[in-house]
Amino acid sequence: MPDTVGQSSKAEAGLNEGEFPHTDEQTSLQQLLTVSTTVLSQAVDLVENILTSDDQLTVSSQYLPGSTIGKHLRHARDHFIILLDSISGQPPYIFNYDVRLRNTPMETSLQSAREQLLQTITQLEAVVPKARLDEPMTLNAVTPFPQVLQTTFGRELWFGALHAVHHWSMIRVIAGEQSIQLEDSFGFAPSTLVHKGSDAPLGRAKF
Repeated sequence: MPDTVGQSSKAEAGLNEGEFPHTDEQTSLQQLLTVSTTVLSQAVDLVENILTSDDQLTVSSQYLPGSTIGKHLRHARDHFIILLDSISGQPPYIFNYDVRLRNTPMETSLQSAREQLLQTITQLEAVVPKARLDEPMTLNAVTPFPQVLQTTFGRELWFGALHAVHHWSMIRVIAGEQSIQLEDSFGFAPSTLVHKGSDAPLGRAKF
């Protein structure tokens, strides 16, 4: 079936395949901030309004061995904090997503998870507007071979948001195992929501 939704959206914007509208740096940063805080706000809603006991954070998945809702929340949040802590320091900005704490309180406590997620949103709102979209950064990674990769703050902020969505999709699986009903857009990539014409916050920024 032809992608009539995608074709219509591009036609309305006067775009050809592979083209995107130009935006200035501050607009791009604000858009990335909006996506990041919206994704994290989904997790805040999860621990505030959907999960009802700390135990639900620690139930191990039958389909994703070793996975729990709490572990996925902590892991996704960690990537934002590592990036933000790096860019808030002095250059050169060198960071490593593999160096992070595990078995933290937010993995087992709804209250702690809520506090840490809200703190991350506050940190994003304070740091991102003052940063440069194309600020050079160096990522040290184990893939499993040690790698030193050049990147930018904007690229890594976008990665942080999509990385969180990926983990929200796994949380959806674990929640389903516990018969927990989640909001319809939870765990779906923004591009998927846009393609479907979703009215969810991350599905409204049509080209």
